[in-house]
Amino acid sequence: MALHIRSLGSSPGTEAAEAVVTFLRHGSRITINATVNTMRKWCGGLAGLLLALATVQAQQRPEFAVSRTSQAPKIDGVLDDEVWNAAPLTLGDWLSYNPLYGQAMSNPTEVHVAYDDRNIYFAFHCLDTDPKRIRTTLSRRDSAFNDDWIGISLDAAGNGQTAYHLLSNPSGVQMDALQTPASGEKYEADFVWDSAGKIVPDGYIVEMRVPLQTIRFSGGPEVKMGILFWRHSSASGVSWAWPDIPPGLWVFNRHAHLVFRDLKQPPLLEVIPSVTYSINQTRNDLNRWNNATGKADVGISAKYGITGSITLEGTVNPDFSQVESDAFQVQTNQRFPIFFDEKRPFFMEGIGLFNVAGAGGDGNMRTAVHTRHIVNPSWGTKITGSIGRWTLGGLSSSDETPEEGGPAKLFNIARLNYGLGEADYAGVLITDTEHEGRHNRVIAGDISLRPTRTQQFSTTLMSSQTGTDLASARATAAQAYYSYNKRAFTFSSQVEHYGKDFQMDTAFYNRTGFTADWSYAELDFYPKSSNSWIKRITPFTWHKFGRDQVQDGNERYSNSGIRMNFTRQGFFRIDHREGHEPWMGREFKWGRDVYIQAQGLLLPWLQLNGTFQKGNQTYYDPVNPFQGRTTVRTFGFTLQPNQHINENVSYNGVAFDRASNGERVFTVHIVNFRSTYQFDRHFLVRAIEQFDSSKHRLLTDLLAAYEFVPGTVFQAGYGSLFEKRDIVNYTTVSRGLFFKVSYLHRF
Repeated sequence: MALHIRSLGSSPGTEAAEAVVTFLRHGSRITINATVNTMRKWCGGLAGLLLALATVQAQQRPEFAVSRTSQAPKIDGVLDDEVWNAAPLTLGDWLSYNPLYGQAMSNPTEVHVAYDDRNIYFAFHCLDTDPKRIRTTLSRRDSAFNDDWIGISLDAAGNGQTAYHLLSNPSGVQMDALQTPASGEKYEADFVWDSAGKIVPDGYIVEMRVPLQTIRFSGGPEVKMGILFWRHSSASGVSWAWPDIPPGLWVFNRHAHLVFRDLKQPPLLEVIPSVTYSINQTRNDLNRWNNATGKADVGISAKYGITGSITLEGTVNPDFSQVESDAFQVQTNQRFPIFFDEKRPFFMEGIGLFNVAGAGGDGNMRTAVHTRHIVNPSWGTKITGSIGRWTLGGLSSSDETPEEGGPAKLFNIARLNYGLGEADYAGVLITDTEHEGRHNRVIAGDISLRPTRTQQFSTTLMSSQTGTDLASARATAAQAYYSYNKRAFTFSSQVEHYGKDFQMDTAFYNRTGFTADWSYAELDFYPKSSNSWIKRITPFTWHKFGRDQVQDGNERYSNSGIRMNFTRQGFFRIDHREGHEPWMGREFKWGRDVYIQAQGLLLPWLQLNGTFQKGNQTYYDPVNPFQGRTTVRTFGFTLQPNQHINENVSYNGVAFDRASNGERVFTVHIVNFRSTYQFDRHFLVRAIEQFDSSKHRLLTDLLAAYEFVPGTVFQAGYGSLFEKRDIVNYTTVSRGLFFKVSYLHRF
């Protein structure tokens, strides 16, 4: 298998590589010849490693021929349409996968599938012997996971690299995600599809309509798409799937096939114009407000289907403001940077394609591309899709107000993966940023393989070059990950190395200049009776050892304890942590005498959660660090007295004392309130209040929003920030009002 870009001829790989290269060439001001040459060397090395380590074996998967319908069903949660008169799909037992594996579902689920030239249709009759236990709410999108729900995992391209996860509760409230091997489920994306549901005397019914324009696939006389169905019961806290999902495997390893005849991808062209108007006002003293400033913005975004499986997106003068403020977090005495989620739609959709193997979890790098680094883009372009076994992605944007200050900063990112079957792949990621004569260029190669059904291996190699045309610094980073998963035993381990001078402007990671290894093991015990209120008991242990070159010392962390899963989504954990870490050339104790975590659905309308921890922690002062003792308490609840009202409250309290004499160094209280009234699936009113005692500030946000479909929205909001300007009183220091309208039009 030749992976050299210039030797691929007219293969799908050539088209994929040329698409990414063309995107970078026209979407940026950089020269990429050197990068392409480097990528060729990486790909050659990856090809040799693949030939030595991987053999892709085809597996027989269940197949279902889907019937074409001449009359589209009405999506109303009622199975009275002619298309649903046919017998449901013949499926085997649905088996549980979380929190325990292998328990057959006692309540049957009937599944129907049909299609026409515009849509794929799904209908589910979820039978339940006790319908009174079914929980459903009118919630905002992606927030009904505590309810009963039914859904699909759809690998439309059939290459094991991307899957659409579309879920609905019995009220038709949608939850959707894009699944990729490197990033897992990313719920940031909101797709255009329809759903409706109703509770009936023998359970509940959900209907779905998935437009062919929403999913990306290659049309033809016979099209195979991967499919998996799953269902969750709120009362038991158990999730089931068909086909089953054994421990250590996930959807790409288990998809069955839906077979469509003469299926073509309708041309895709959509445009979203938007108008935003905001009024903001600040004041510098208690007695006088500054003049209010008003700003109107008109922007436009567009998406075009280059082929049935590749889309090009662009946006000019976009409204990249956040409708919802970031939740307050404790930022006092943090060794590593604080992570905030991306909430801007253009960046959220498909961002999981740009991650690399080994990121996330207990690894140092959380994600290889964190678009929150692009603070205020004036334009953006993005290409995503697949050609055969190849999956590609490209992103370019100009940041008008970069984190470093100064003029605009240019971001360019390209991703190319080759699917090796199921979720296995080999890939290359290239990132480049240009700012005031400085550049940061990174090339990464990664492989993820599953040599057996119980084992997984991945490795990532990264090389960075940072500097100017006159002088630059080069450095490397690497990781290797291994896991072994069985129903009763799990083991995983990861080795990481980050050079001192390694930099990656697009990524979010904790630190550089270290080498470390962590290992984790757990045993799982399951009750013999399926009616037991205890679903799983898991003793576990986690250990990490490393050398920190920057802090000039060795580090050791150990964590052992036990977890338990119960009915009603109950969870309890208790563990003990101990070790030491270097800081500024000195060694400090690290650990927790005890860490306790608990959560559960106490009543159908009340969910509680909380943690308590106490132990050693370093005071991370760069000049005068010292040993401290910390106590952390968190508590939260979600109150849902009816389908419309949702109240969420969370508290985080931290107390830090000097270990030598018990002197209190600081105390922080963080409180977040969120109150939502959901009139129906489309219209909500929400109020947010957030308090941070360390910064003496109080934030309030009010929002009214109507979303017909993702992209067609009307929003109006008011926000104000209060700060403590004297001993007692909090004073409003800024306030603002905004209106936003956008409309999605598909041609």
